[in-house]
This record gives sequence, C-alpha cells and structure tokens, in this order.
Amino acid sequence: MRHLLAGLLCIPMLAGCNLTPGGLEPIPGSITYHGQPRTKLTKAPIGSIVSHYFIAEDGRSVYENYIIQPDRSLYLASRRWRPWFQLHER
Repeated sequence: MRHLLAGLLCIPMLAGCNLTPGGLEPIPGSITYHGQPRTKLTKAPIGSIVSHYFIAEDGRSVYENYIIQPDRSLYLASRRWRPWFQLHER
C-alpha cells in the first residue's frame, strides 16, 4: 500500500518534467540566429540532422546539430563547444 501511495504522489511531480531536449537559444553564427533561413530544405527528409560548424565571437569552435521539422524549419537540437586553446579538427 505504501508503494502505491508513493507512486501516486510522484505522478504530479513527473508530469511537470520536460523530457524534450532543447532550450538552446541561437548564438551569433548559428543558422537560426536571425530567425529561420529563407530557403527551405526541400530535398532533405523530415527528421534528418543538419550539422553546422563555426567559430564563435570568442574564438572557440562550435558544433551544432539541427533537426528538420515537418514544416521544413530547423530545430536546434544540440551544441558542443571546443576550448579556444585546442587545435581545430575537421
């Protein structure tokens, strides 16, 4: 009975969890920094991943991955930073 009660008490807490990735805001250099690109990715399949590499304003390398949405917009899914003192690898 205690396990059932504990499980029922956890349901409202779990309902408030956000399990979707994201929350990343575009930074200068990101594809979507000034909004969605004007050209639509018409040949790429929905759900495919688009990688983007650029140098940030502070000199660090940035690797971003975007996912193509059903409306052909780009969703910023992940971002990785490389410290400024490491050599660039491509």
